[in-house]
Amino acid sequence: MDAQRTIAKETGFSGIGVHTGNTTTITFKPAIPNSGIKFARIDLPESPTVKASVENVVGVTRGTTIAENGVKVHTVEHVLASVCASGIDNLLIEIDSNEPPVGDGSALLFTELIDKAGIVEQEYPRKYFMPKEPISIVEGDIVLILLPSDTFKMSYTIAYDHPAVKAQYLSLPITKETFSKEIASSRTFCLYSEVEALMDQGLIKGGSLDNAVVIGKDAIFSKESLRFPDEFVRHKMLDLIGDLFLIGARIKSHVVAVKSGHPMNVKFARLIKSAMKKKEKSAVPVGLTGYDEIVLGIEKIKQILPHRYPFLLVDRVIDIVEDKRAVGIKNVTVNEEFFNGHFPERPVMPGVLQIEALAQVAGILMLKKADNQGKLAFFMGIDKAKFRKPVVPGDQLRLEIDVVKLRSTTGVVSGKAYVGDEIVSEAELKFAIVDS
Repeated sequence: MDAQRTIAKETGFSGIGVHTGNTTTITFKPAIPNSGIKFARIDLPESPTVKASVENVVGVTRGTTIAENGVKVHTVEHVLASVCASGIDNLLIEIDSNEPPVGDGSALLFTELIDKAGIVEQEYPRKYFMPKEPISIVEGDIVLILLPSDTFKMSYTIAYDHPAVKAQYLSLPITKETFSKEIASSRTFCLYSEVEALMDQGLIKGGSLDNAVVIGKDAIFSKESLRFPDEFVRHKMLDLIGDLFLIGARIKSHVVAVKSGHPMNVKFARLIKSAMKKKEKSAVPVGLTGYDEIVLGIEKIKQILPHRYPFLLVDRVIDIVEDKRAVGIKNVTVNEEFFNGHFPERPVMPGVLQIEALAQVAGILMLKKADNQGKLAFFMGIDKAKFRKPVVPGDQLRLEIDVVKLRSTTGVVSGKAYVGDEIVSEAELKFAIVDS
């Protein structure tokens, strides 16, 4: 199994954001399996998080900006490129402002941070997207193509009508080693003729020759000489790696790019994400591939949980790892008792019952242990609850529980309820194990 990974320990540094000019401390922290990459704005009340997802992209002007529930994080592509290439799947990135520090304009500092923290494997498989047919997008002379491949490879061409740049081409397999050696240190750049317009847009407030290369009419301005003769195409590859990581999966494909930037990168990422969703919808639903997929059927569940009709909200358990994780299934039918009152003309599953279903899966995870058999799991608290989409008759809830903290008589878990590949509700649940 190709396992998910996170970092082994916390690490970070401080610097300024290239566009906002704000001083920011960025801290990388380990994260639980299947949580993905999240930015936490610890400068705001309750430290709201923004998931690194293409669905959350709200800006692509000289960088990629993501937002969730009105909370923004600017210029995430360099961080995400390092995280992707370093092999990290789950990470909490805390920042105390609205933009990560730019460092020297490359991804080198972020890559070094991850190397310093170390990497640990987690007991869950990685998610890959491996298209069987080409996926492409063409607008004018800008081209992006995803070709079937067993590995992640990128071939990139840029062409500027400028004597200092002209055409540059590079093709590389994208691995941790090639990224660190060939791509990570390439710096962001712009034409001198663009500087005034960027400043008028309120951008590059933190930009300088310490963190960017400026291409003048007759010369290249930089604090140091170019790190590669073709540094510009390498940085374009860096940006594209970061933008494509927003699809929420690793790519095993040959990416061919010509003259692309953030707007087209994100447009392409959305196209790939759409193809991923179609592939997942055409597959056999999780938990319905046969009786052998059931880890715990309803009779076993009733031996563990005290709940009964109409309040038993888990039909089966399809995955369970003691003290770590459990996945349950709830098939929502029109015959549910609660639909009589919620609502007769438009049946919608109450959000509190979705949270209760998650709690019951967590209860199964805890009460299945030999030491806890015959005991009860009581709620102590519910935090960070969010309801994203309505659940209606005919939906199948996939209830995923990951342990955050566990002691002998108390615990904290992270719960997410999915319909298909979309989160419909989530919460952090605190509970106590007591004698019955």
